[in-house]
Amino acid sequence: MQPNTRVLFNRYVGQLAQLNQLPDDFTAIPGELKQFAVAPVIEQKLQAKLALTSDFMSRINVVPVVEQQGARVGVGISRSLASRTNRAAGNRRTPTDPTGSDAIDQYNCKKTDYDYAWGYALLDAWAHRPEFQQLCRDAVILQKAEDVITIGFNGVNAAAQTDREAYPLLQDVNHGWLYKMRTYAPGRVMSHGTKDALKVYVSDVGAADYVNLDALVFDAIQNLLHERFRTATDLVVIVGSDLVHEKYFKIVSEAGDKATEQVARDIILSSRQLGGKPTMQVPFFPANAILITSLKNLSYYWQVGTARRAIRDEPALDQIENYESINDAFMVEEYGKACLIENIQLGAFAP
Repeated sequence: MQPNTRVLFNRYVGQLAQLNQLPDDFTAIPGELKQFAVAPVIEQKLQAKLALTSDFMSRINVVPVVEQQGARVGVGISRSLASRTNRAAGNRRTPTDPTGSDAIDQYNCKKTDYDYAWGYALLDAWAHRPEFQQLCRDAVILQKAEDVITIGFNGVNAAAQTDREAYPLLQDVNHGWLYKMRTYAPGRVMSHGTKDALKVYVSDVGAADYVNLDALVFDAIQNLLHERFRTATDLVVIVGSDLVHEKYFKIVSEAGDKATEQVARDIILSSRQLGGKPTMQVPFFPANAILITSLKNLSYYWQVGTARRAIRDEPALDQIENYESINDAFMVEEYGKACLIENIQLGAFAP
């Protein structure tokens, strides 16, 4: 690392120390591991920035929870309120919690590591930039948001030792939303047709389970969603990339003027509807699946006070090592307002 880069980086570490109320002599000494708990205010700001970094993350719930394990937060009202009690008959009015109509599962925040390293050469390349500290701060925030989305749609296990090579979609990091649907609401999951795979026409030749995707989505809404939510105005259809031609989609264009203020455009909206509902593509969603729900029915929980960070200057590898972790979990708030369709095949099928 060049001397000027070392000065700038030490200032960055000093800023971290000040923000997290650490001693003034907190610096990245070569070979020494500097570990600390992230201050609550900074923890809140980091999680807020994580949500704003991704358009998808900004549309779902990013929820702080105090306990590591507990009942779902129940974002939003999930049942009706109106009623009447016959007091003359001695009956008592008894209000109940309207934020969750089922208690199928609980959240359990697992410790997740988000570790990374900056090579000396990379930091030297950033050293001439006036926003050096901002580059250090924001370099990995987008990837962290993408990791959260990837786990949410693909996670099926919370392994004690994960393997990125064997599970490139982070399937072994935590239990994601689709896993929760399969496990706790299997009656709201459609994964097979009359002959194993769910077959949908793209021509008028052969036999299939549905004549088109519209018919499939309409049938799922009517038969897999709870009747209370079938006409909900905030339902969306998240579609796998193999199912709808790209010409029907456009990238979301809303963003700030400055690159550092732009929201990641990771949601692709469709110009057509399926089953009468808005359609979108989201990164890392399974290619041959459909999820029907409201985006605010999906939640990412993080446990307050569990953010940890450590910095090590490792000259033997010419890099600065960052160790970050937080306890987090993925929840479907109301299973009655979600249904999952998997194993969909498009084509012309022989009789």
